[in-house]
Amino acid sequence: MLQARGLFGRNARVCGIRTSWTTIGDGEFFCPGCGGDRNYRHRTGRRRFTLLGVPLLGRGAAGPVVECAACRTRFGPEALDQPTTARFSAMLKDAVHTVALAVLVSGGTSSRAVRRTAVHTVRAAGLADCTEDQLTSLIEALAADTGRYVADTTPYGAALAIELHEALEPLAPHLAPAGRESIVLQGARIALADGPYTQAEREVLATVGVALRLSEDATARLLETARTPS
Repeated sequence: MLQARGLFGRNARVCGIRTSWTTIGDGEFFCPGCGGDRNYRHRTGRRRFTLLGVPLLGRGAAGPVVECAACRTRFGPEALDQPTTARFSAMLKDAVHTVALAVLVSGGTSSRAVRRTAVHTVRAAGLADCTEDQLTSLIEALAADTGRYVADTTPYGAALAIELHEALEPLAPHLAPAGRESIVLQGARIALADGPYTQAEREVLATVGVALRLSEDATARLLETARTPS
């Protein structure tokens, strides 16, 4: 940028590029700069060449950007892909709840040990009001909702796979490997509460591993780890 010395000896900007911003949306996001949930403004800009502070020629578009209302840092639109703390917590609760239901459906609910382990797991994930009756009622509703399922040799198999992928796939990119493995281990311990894995339970847990972006070997290792008393 060119500068000239004014009448009083101060530097005055002769020419440069100025960006004028327009807000096209707002909301709440997880700010990478602040490290927490903050309000944001979704903005686009227009660059203009200025002479003595007067905008003259357009120099193209700027952005779009996501601007934190707290720290004023601007990020690319991909910053909105990171869920807020509240949204992440809800996704994690839903994931554990769905895995617990899937394991119960595949292995049955006749065992009190299995039901109690499932309830403990779901409560530990943050759903403190979960009860055995709630879980069994949901499973009964699942069985009655026959219009949703494709007939196959495994009861509810197609539906379970869909439910697991819908609950786990959006969460997987935001979990560290240890977090993804923890969900598989929780499901495995529910399955083992009444004895060795059944084939149906193994298939459900394999689907959990796939949805969480774990390799077959990694999932198999976790199933064996769960068998070892802690």
